[in-house]
Amino acid sequence: MILVNTDYISGKNLSMLSLVKGSTIQSKNIGRDITQSFKTIVGGELKAYNDMMNEARALATKRMVEEAEQMGADAVVNVRYASSAIMQGAAEVIAYGTAVKFV
Repeated sequence: MILVNTDYISGKNLSMLSLVKGSTIQSKNIGRDITQSFKTIVGGELKAYNDMMNEARALATKRMVEEAEQMGADAVVNVRYASSAIMQGAAEVIAYGTAVKFV
């Protein structure tokens, strides 16, 4: 499966199928939350949260690709990511794009 953030794939004619998306909601781990709160005192990267969000993006991408594969897509163009707070301590990550078939 080809994933691109442009609306074209060089050298390919595309037939648009449909919007596809994948999402996940991640919550903070209490142990992770305590250690990361100490890190905010001295500053710097919150590595545990960074890792959590990277995992969330990967899972959302995987779910988007699975939806595209079910449609028989060859690629997903215009891939985008968004995140939002759902409640205190939980965030949603969504990956979305347009499933396409090569003509």
